[in-house]
Amino acid sequence: MAFDSLSDRLQKALKTVTGRGALNEVDIETMMREVRLSLLEADVNFKVVKEFTNEVKQKAKGEKVLKSLTPGQQVVKIVHDELKNIMGEETENLTFKIQGITIFMMVGLNGAGKTTHSGKLALYCRKKFNKKPLLVAADVYRPAAVDQLVTIGKQLSVPTFEMGTEHKPVEIVQKALEFAKENHHDLVIIDTAGRFHINEELMQELKDIKDIVKPDEILLTVDAMTGQDAVNVANSFHEQINVTGAILTKLDGDTRGGAALSIRHVTGVPIKFMGLGEKLDQLEVFHPERMASRILGMGDVLSLIEKAQDSIDEEEAEMMAKKFKNATFDYNDFLKQIKQIKRLGNLKGMLKLIPGISSKLKNIDIDENQFNYIEAIIGSMTEKERRNPDLINSSRKSRISKGSGRDVSEVNRMTKQFEEMRKMMKQMMNMNPKDMEKMMSGMGKPSSNLPSGATSSKGKGKNRGNRRPWM
Repeated sequence: MAFDSLSDRLQKALKTVTGRGALNEVDIETMMREVRLSLLEADVNFKVVKEFTNEVKQKAKGEKVLKSLTPGQQVVKIVHDELKNIMGEETENLTFKIQGITIFMMVGLNGAGKTTHSGKLALYCRKKFNKKPLLVAADVYRPAAVDQLVTIGKQLSVPTFEMGTEHKPVEIVQKALEFAKENHHDLVIIDTAGRFHINEELMQELKDIKDIVKPDEILLTVDAMTGQDAVNVANSFHEQINVTGAILTKLDGDTRGGAALSIRHVTGVPIKFMGLGEKLDQLEVFHPERMASRILGMGDVLSLIEKAQDSIDEEEAEMMAKKFKNATFDYNDFLKQIKQIKRLGNLKGMLKLIPGISSKLKNIDIDENQFNYIEAIIGSMTEKERRNPDLINSSRKSRISKGSGRDVSEVNRMTKQFEEMRKMMKQMMNMNPKDMEKMMSGMGKPSSNLPSGATSSKGKGKNRGNRRPWM
């Protein structure tokens, strides 16, 4: 993720003060020098870095901290709180009309992910707020922009209003609002045109659309890969059309993350969402406090729980628990669980949300393809074998191996892990709380064993014209 490098550097800097029985001003200065370099390397705006380090230094050198029984922990808390402050302190929610049609206007430069995130936002609002969205294709300049939005709409089963590329955007938007009213849509998301640079023509067109539709939100998509340019872009758009929020895109890429730490502080524009992948359900609300915790390696349990709640069906989870308890859990159930885990997103990214885990993941490569291999192996079993795991013997494993295109050793390993998991889960389901606590604490001890699909990377090199509503 974007903050990996920054996170490593900051955690390393803070380690110099944590766990110490006493601190002095020299210790604080040494730590702050490393913190300053970490932020500058991450492409955080230099004014933000200066304000941040001055604020942390002043508070960390306070008598209350230096004379505390746990001065190092106090310093970590100060850094955490200041990170949260520069990113906006509070989570900024979307604005919806109480009655009538809510209008979101998506703006940004070409290549920032504006069209894709129009679709992501439509899906999010439908799932989270039970809205009936309509996508509007008002980008008539970029080749295939209209077709792209129509395709996204079809994938999501969200209607897309388009009039081709021969009409003016203002006319398209006006007709779209009429269509939305006639068809009882309560949310309209307008995908406007972008450019490869900010110019007068682009801004005037956006101002014209804004004057006509009076949007409830003007959301700027900002490419996190562009670093400091992201802040300049946000400034320019905000000065001319008064942006209400930003969506930080491509945060899953190889970027330094400084834009996220700078935009709100420099421009006053709150970051409302972040895009963490290409899939249309990979859009997360931006929580400054949670992001500060992630950066400092403290995890983000609340986001992990929310992801699980969104991806896992409660009734199905209860049914699985009963199957574990009664030892009737089979390969069909295992396949369902794998699909649920895949819906949560990148596994390594999920594990990083667990406090204390991120530092232990540095030297481990997790092969996400392992899930696909397991699906292929289970897919090569007969229905009878899936329902009755005990039937699978050597000759059946050989046939399954050929059918799935995986080595027999992989089939053996998968079936063994399945049996061990089934046995362990049955034991856990029948344990009393004290025994379970003892077992879980034992599982938390350091181990040289790595999960299937994970390998230690220690010592290795880097290899790693007519109006047409569409459905």
